[in-house]
Amino acid sequence: MLRRKARRAQEVDHTDPLDAAQERRVRAVLALGGVPQADLLDGVQQVRLRLLERAASGREAPRDVSAWAAVVASNLAMDWHRAKKRQERLGERLASLRQPAVHPSGEDTSLLSLAVAQGLDDLPDAQRQVLVLRFFADLSVRGIAEELGIPEGTVKSRLHTAVRALRARLHEDEVV
Repeated sequence: MLRRKARRAQEVDHTDPLDAAQERRVRAVLALGGVPQADLLDGVQQVRLRLLERAASGREAPRDVSAWAAVVASNLAMDWHRAKKRQERLGERLASLRQPAVHPSGEDTSLLSLAVAQGLDDLPDAQRQVLVLRFFADLSVRGIAEELGIPEGTVKSRLHTAVRALRARLHEDEVV
């Protein structure tokens, strides 16, 4: 048993499991998922780590590493959002105990990209996830369904609802 583990550890490929294009895609999925620029490198490293852990455990490599990495990045973005929302709720509770502070914006982004980013933030996690995987990571409905382990009809429904909500948000903000 120990010999098998030692042999398996020697067989693990120590090269980077993500090529440059896959890394850019992972970064983009994380960014579109709302992860701030400062945390993108950590997110990419988490995807690498999960891919290396998968290989080290002896499990077979994903059929499509790029799609697998995009889904893992999307899941990490969802986790980041959940943690952010927990922090915001805590911050709101603390702020209610003292005078609210003014938050300067100072961001140099276009109105459209800001409105889209806010629209994505307002979507439920599951809708944002399928929207990013479909329209940015360019996965097919079938590919998303397979990677997330949900029916294709659920993917289509979430996409439809997310697009409709995002479109309504952009019209509401008079951006489009």
